[in-house]
Amino acid sequence: MDQPANYRKGRGAQINPSSKYEALKYDATSDEEAAFPTEYIEVHPKTILNKVDSPDIGFTVSLNPYQGCEHGCVYCYARNTHPYWGYSAGLDFERKILIKKDAPALFEKAIRKKSWDTIPLMLAGNTDVYQPAEREYQLTRKILEICWKYRYPVGLITKNSMILRDLDILQDLAKERLTHVSISLTTLQEEVRRMLEPRTASVNQRLATIEQLATAGIPVNVMLAPIIPGLTDHEILPMAKAVADRGAVSIGYTVVRLNGDIAEIFEDWIRKALPDRADRVLNRIRDCRSGNLHDHRFHTRMRGEGEIADMISKQFKLAKQRYFKDKIWPEYNLDLHPKYKNGQLSLF
Repeated sequence: MDQPANYRKGRGAQINPSSKYEALKYDATSDEEAAFPTEYIEVHPKTILNKVDSPDIGFTVSLNPYQGCEHGCVYCYARNTHPYWGYSAGLDFERKILIKKDAPALFEKAIRKKSWDTIPLMLAGNTDVYQPAEREYQLTRKILEICWKYRYPVGLITKNSMILRDLDILQDLAKERLTHVSISLTTLQEEVRRMLEPRTASVNQRLATIEQLATAGIPVNVMLAPIIPGLTDHEILPMAKAVADRGAVSIGYTVVRLNGDIAEIFEDWIRKALPDRADRVLNRIRDCRSGNLHDHRFHTRMRGEGEIADMISKQFKLAKQRYFKDKIWPEYNLDLHPKYKNGQLSLF
């Protein structure tokens, strides 16, 4: 697939739209500005746990030690949070990474409170906890160590094989039914992956990661997400089979939705990266979103509606029936944390 001469390889977003919260505007297509390397910016929030009350999300508490994500997935819904910090949802999201260095200490303080119930934690739910910054800061590793110290149930979502670095802690947690892992898989086409998610683990690395986690006894769910109509929707059954063969015990899916600034970023990207498919893909997304590229409505925003969304749903149900019929997803063990709340097993 040939891209135009001005296509920025190694980045997802090709533009840097101005933040709607900033009065000052800048040249969003400046080559000089686009050449800036990734920058890590330390921030110091007072709290770290986020309560999630969406009926479309399968968890209620999340923790995001990093804001922004160097993986550069062009469709990422988390891009829309970056303008709140004064940055663009485009290239800034991929190269201005906010580091919450106090996250482990804030987390430990929160779960030791007598008033805190044992609610399974999701790492992260927004940006990837195993993005490149984790090599330097190891915040995810430190949080997992705290989870093991207090026997606190924790799930992780990632598309990076770096998770295997923490296999030792994950195995300990899994033996006590204290962890689940979700790996995101968008496509089996490596050429598409490189453009769509330029700094993530390759398709083969991701499949190998699923297999290694499963072999180690860690329950693995795979999110076939997002399904992009006209680009990846034909891969639902092959992806499901590939991950089932490697030991995944569960799958889920979402249909791409392009809310806020993501619509402009995605449309610009696909017209540059895949110009021959651009109109077809955009029109099929609109077919799933009542004529729009976005959808904010609960209960429909994750799966879409209409004929194409129905076909995706039917393929997914067939995949589950064919490849996951007899697989069991374990429940979290919520009984251990209260006993370890003070950092040691209570004897009284």
